[in-house]
Amino acid sequence: MNTSKEDFLAAPSSRWKDSPILLALWHDGHGDWSSAHDQVDHLGGKSAARVHAYLHRKEGDQWNADYWYAQAGEKRPAHGLQEEWEELFERFFPGK
Repeated sequence: MNTSKEDFLAAPSSRWKDSPILLALWHDGHGDWSSAHDQVDHLGGKSAARVHAYLHRKEGDQWNADYWYAQAGEKRPAHGLQEEWEELFERFFPGK
């Protein structure tokens, strides 16, 4: 399965209901930061922490973002938010 980010975003949100991480990326890709954050805010684990970090970085809350990057065992990337979103999509989308 080789789905592009365009195909991913064009699919209905219900397609990703079983994956809070993908659903968070889907909501963020549609400009809905709050719904994206709601998907990962209550989750544990490094994957959720990594997406949580990206969302707080996008929000402009660098201290909180850095906390979540540390929870994920990573550092804040030096590149832009769009590239970070695309990296997360590549990392967490099955079959990529």
